[in-house]
Amino acid sequence: MKKIAIIGGGAAGLMAGLFASRAGANVTIYEHNNSVGKKILASGNGRCNIINTTASSEDYAGNDPQFATYALKQLNFHYFEKFCHSIGLLLDIKDDGRCYPLSNEAKSVLIALKSAVSDAGVSIITDFKVTAITKNDSHFSVQTEHDKQSYNKILIATGSEAAPQLGATADGYCFARAFGHEIIPTYPSLVQLHLNSKNHHKMAGVKTTAEVTLIIDGKSNTKVTGDILFTAYGISGLAILDVSQRASHALMNKQRVSISLNLLPRYDRGELVSVIEKLFASVARHDIHTALCGLLPTKIITYLLEDAAVPQNTTVSSLNPKEIKKLAHLIGEWRFEVTDTHGFKHAEVSGGGVSTAQINNKTMESKRVDGLYFAGEVLDIVGKRGGYNFNFAWASGMIAGREMAK
Repeated sequence: MKKIAIIGGGAAGLMAGLFASRAGANVTIYEHNNSVGKKILASGNGRCNIINTTASSEDYAGNDPQFATYALKQLNFHYFEKFCHSIGLLLDIKDDGRCYPLSNEAKSVLIALKSAVSDAGVSIITDFKVTAITKNDSHFSVQTEHDKQSYNKILIATGSEAAPQLGATADGYCFARAFGHEIIPTYPSLVQLHLNSKNHHKMAGVKTTAEVTLIIDGKSNTKVTGDILFTAYGISGLAILDVSQRASHALMNKQRVSISLNLLPRYDRGELVSVIEKLFASVARHDIHTALCGLLPTKIITYLLEDAAVPQNTTVSSLNPKEIKKLAHLIGEWRFEVTDTHGFKHAEVSGGGVSTAQINNKTMESKRVDGLYFAGEVLDIVGKRGGYNFNFAWASGMIAGREMAK
């Protein structure tokens, strides 16, 4: 019987432990927190967007996103749904591919998974920090703050640096580097952005729907529509999280990053000019701030007009067609320089990590060290918002668990 140690009791580690134990291995999971699955509990605002029915390698970033293809095919949605049913977990499947536990509670996911892992005979040791991993001949030694144990195989499923308040660390990268693995520089993803603006903090708390265009080195890169929220540090909202991976990666590489906000995405530019002209004609005696209150949040109007250099008390009847077109252009392309992200503490996940070029994508085993495996977010694979990161964690954990037990 193979004796296996899994470092990290998150989604990938728990999944690997379950499948390895079911295949006949003797499995121990080491978790430095006082309980496993803390990120599972915190995900999806406590609802846990557990998987996405549409996942493919196109939904991931990294030096080689295609690395995820095999794992995603092995754990396709139909297989995962059957697996969930087998551990007592029913799913609520949304039209856009996102899935949640039917209970609408992340706690349900963790309870079901922990129960399955326990039933399989996996030993979970919490409050045990692994300080070093070494290999001698065919055995690995796992050193903790308390003792040293010997194992046939090791899985590093420690996650990333994202959300250190939940216990996230860079330990996995240190272990990997000690065995000669390359670490692709890490950066926060699914994270809020900081803006270079004198007015964003004055609009803090204002939420609206916008089309967000990410601009890198002067070129349009990504365009998404969704909610945005101005904050004291810059800007947040689902649309911002959706462009944040590319923004964060570009900032890390010292590229110039900005965003352009189309505050009325339901209209194309010509339609917007016509809408504004008709609106102004119907309220010709109003000042421009009052006139725009039927189109945009009032706080946004104040600072939009400031950027347009139009006094707020300007009577709309005094505006000429050229000035109206200029205003419509700003509403459709209000640009802000992005200076930074809100950091790993506020990031849902991390990009970068252990280079996938040194990992066998069909087994998750190191190409450098026999018996050493990696799964989940510690690898240089990061997904979009919408359940994709759990998707890869479950899939890579399952493959690693099965393979380690052989």
